[in-house]
Amino acid sequence: MLDAKKLKALEGDFLMQYPQGFADPEMVKIGKKHNVGKLTEQTKQFFSKQACSNVHVTAENMIKVVSRSSMVSMFEKPKFRDFVRSMDENEKAFMVNALSQMLHGKQQLGFEAFVEILRTQKLAKWSLVTIIPSYYKPTKDVFVKPTTAKGILKHFEIEDPVYKPAPTWDFYKKYRKMINEAKKNVDKNLSPSNAAFSGFLMMTVR
Repeated sequence: MLDAKKLKALEGDFLMQYPQGFADPEMVKIGKKHNVGKLTEQTKQFFSKQACSNVHVTAENMIKVVSRSSMVSMFEKPKFRDFVRSMDENEKAFMVNALSQMLHGKQQLGFEAFVEILRTQKLAKWSLVTIIPSYYKPTKDVFVKPTTAKGILKHFEIEDPVYKPAPTWDFYKKYRKMINEAKKNVDKNLSPSNAAFSGFLMMTVR
């Protein structure tokens, strides 16, 4: 759990600068640059249970979302694109099935399978594993940005979970629970989505 006193102090700092939270005109302007609304909408269409049955189209849609996201590093985008396009049909089917499980079925199984296939090309990065789920279920799943996650854990002196560069389900599950619990304790304008709430923390932790 994030310390309530520290969280309230951060909330006060943020609301002094942006009184309406993420509904503040300045934050709306910043939000437009990240195109979150459009990407969330597209992701829900691209990766519905029915859509995931078309392996080739879904694989290409994964590339589209990763390429369009401002939250994924410019270095990772072309590597991910080239990796997916170099796959044979079986590998693509494995990856799409892993994503489908993450979104619609046994999430841990899908998460670990997704990490496994990315690891074959040294692409098992938190951003690539968590970006699509964070758009697909914006108020439930979380995007793990290493610098933000480390900053939050350090600021709140959290000992468990311990951040590691290699994505693990154990860390993801605990970190997601921590974020979902913490956002209940602040002004609702600070958490229109988990990405926004994480953004608020990123902007205020020192």
